[in-house]
Amino acid sequence: MKKIVVIGSSNVDTTLHVKDFPKPGETINATEITSAGGGKGANQAIAAAKSGAETYFINRVGEDSEGGYITHQLKSYGVDTTYVQTTMGSKTGHAYITLNEAGQNDIIIDHSANYELTVEDIQAASDLFKDVDCVIAQFETPLEVTIEAFKLAKKAGKITILNPSPAIDKIPKELLQYTDIITPNETESDKITGIQIKDNSTLATNAEKLHLLGVKNVVITYGDKGAYISSADIETLVPAYKVEATDTTGAGDTFIGYLASNLKPDLSNFEAAAKIASRASSIAVQRLGAQPSIPTAKEVEEAMEDNE
Repeated sequence: MKKIVVIGSSNVDTTLHVKDFPKPGETINATEITSAGGGKGANQAIAAAKSGAETYFINRVGEDSEGGYITHQLKSYGVDTTYVQTTMGSKTGHAYITLNEAGQNDIIIDHSANYELTVEDIQAASDLFKDVDCVIAQFETPLEVTIEAFKLAKKAGKITILNPSPAIDKIPKELLQYTDIITPNETESDKITGIQIKDNSTLATNAEKLHLLGVKNVVITYGDKGAYISSADIETLVPAYKVEATDTTGAGDTFIGYLASNLKPDLSNFEAAAKIASRASSIAVQRLGAQPSIPTAKEVEEAMEDNE
């Protein structure tokens, strides 16, 4: 069984269901309002756990009922919460999502306790990094925390996966030097490289620019077109499975959790793992909510067999 550590965010997601996004200055009605667990880190940890990996989550929640709710949710999906701590006097992170009828969303985040995670929290879990296969992080917790986690992971010879989301203008070189795989979506890749993705040619150019920044393995998720993977041995677009999207929230997180749990230590099955991750993501977008939509390993396996 694979062992995975995720360092990242946990939020309570409040979703406003609307016919279409409001224009600037426009007031519209929501057709429904729902709440559920979320946060890129928590979503990725749950995806890894649902895929069958032994998964540990390093995170901070607030001193409120929502912190207890988040921890309970993680445990219910099989995530080890030993390293999920409560920050006294702080609120649990919250995400406000607008979801339109086409299944597209926009998101505003109040990070709160997620930004209280410290380098000392990572160091306190240092023994954990020696006994796992892969370490995943995003940009919804402090950068210095991710750098420390990736340093420990590489010192122990583990795979590191950086999901550069939300995108920032400049990723520290120190972090990139400890990153084995970077996984932006097309918008995030645009921001990092300064090159707009319009087609396969600009996808390739983006991947090349990311390699020049120091990362050997690149995955650019490209919505319903698929995922572009690039390494020393392979460069190809893994096509997306054609489905009717209901809610794309958490689709990228599902992809990353499944990618991590299926990769071999030498990354020799990079394309095969990406295909499994793409199939898992295609199931997730057909369901509502970030965490409830993530499929189990059995569901993904059956769906893969159906497509053979």
